Amino acid sequence: MSLPAKVLVANRGEIAVRIIRTLRELGIASVAVYHALDADGPAVRAADEAIELTGETPVGAYLQIDQIVAAAVGTGAEAIHPGFGFLSENPAMAEAVTAAGVTWIGPPPGAMRAMGDKLTSKRLAAEAGVPILPGSDGAVADADAAVAAAERTGYPVLVKASAGGGGKGFGDGRVFVERFVQRPRHIEVQVLADGHGTVLHLGERECSIQRRYQKVIEECPSPFVDEQMRAAMGETAVALARAVGYRSAGTVEMIADQRGDFYFLEMNTRLQVEHPVTELVTGIDIVAEQIRVAAGERLTISQADVTLRGHAIECRVYAEDADAGFYPATGRLALVRFPVGDGIRVDAGVLEGGEVSSSFDPMIAKVCAHGATRSEAIARERAALRDTVLLGVTTNTAFLERVLATPEFGRGETHTGFIDEHADALIQTPTPAASELALVVTAALASPAFDRRWTVPEPLASIGPWIS
Repeated sequence: MSLPAKVLVANRGEIAVRIIRTLRELGIASVAVYHALDADGPAVRAADEAIELTGETPVGAYLQIDQIVAAAVGTGAEAIHPGFGFLSENPAMAEAVTAAGVTWIGPPPGAMRAMGDKLTSKRLAAEAGVPILPGSDGAVADADAAVAAAERTGYPVLVKASAGGGGKGFGDGRVFVERFVQRPRHIEVQVLADGHGTVLHLGERECSIQRRYQKVIEECPSPFVDEQMRAAMGETAVALARAVGYRSAGTVEMIADQRGDFYFLEMNTRLQVEHPVTELVTGIDIVAEQIRVAAGERLTISQADVTLRGHAIECRVYAEDADAGFYPATGRLALVRFPVGDGIRVDAGVLEGGEVSSSFDPMIAKVCAHGATRSEAIARERAALRDTVLLGVTTNTAFLERVLATPEFGRGETHTGFIDEHADALIQTPTPAASELALVVTAALASPAFDRRWTVPEPLASIGPWIS
């Protein structure tokens, strides 16, 4: 068996660029797809070929299965990598790709369907021996049934939608009752599986720093997990992957209570946004392994080969105003400077002069740092955030740096309500001086005399989210 000669990347922004980087390292030609808004974006520039997609909306263009499959066939691409988001967990996409004689770089459609329904995935997890939270036995028929299930489970409880995305857009109104864990930690296990019977895990990531249930900061390994807990979580994640006939990369997400007991949450049947921290700590290129597995090859590693070295932290840089309720921001990036140095990795989806639009997710980059210890990784990540310059669009980098600076984060005392609990220390009102300086710098950038070799002085780089 051999690797494909050409792969189409059915995505955009930083993840498309990241996948293309591995394709280039493997000697594989790349094809990008793009909406007109992304015509001069980094993915189009990085790829060997690019095909334009059309749709009623920019996001809708990236959901056009027929157009994407036709682009692969028309360019001679032998495989499609969906990245994350968009069509990555859509079994109909996987089936359309394989029906066209193109290789799908992802899990089998059956596994995607099983894990895409929370009730089904919860039942399969229980059958595989994965701990699950007490709750209703399947969907509840009405409010009375929900109350009865809550009484049996014990309060507090959550009422959850069975379908992904909270059931929105799925036409699926089924809900179920589940015990609510107070101050939980969100911990997930990265798994890899090939078609030759090998299923293994790459340790865990903690993703407890969230706002509005959206992950903001992730780290590997978790400061909460010891070797015994890591082994137990890894074994259950592998058992679930085996139970559903999984192949490719996937993530088993769990929540842990303050005692260290953990429970199945869901399985994401795709590459995760936060996969870079696992790659930094293990030295394993997860995308490369996905491509090999899809080509029918064996994983290049065994469980014994997986070693966690040091600590890594990822911060998601969003175009948003954290101090104004995390309101999304838009605009043209007049100046872009990302950090470099030992242990620093940046996966970026923007270029200088590019437009940050409200048409897409506001995440524009992932700034990651690796160190020999957690404290070293935190220090490097804080410095990297201070060295991140994105002029023209408000970003959350100063907010992220404030999170990392809290004593509680330094001690590893994180949970999913961390941001709300520490809001007084994390959310700040911009000072008049910072607002006035923003106007001065914006005016300078608009001047024909502006010298783009200019470096942002340290005092300016730390003033606030508008500049950092």
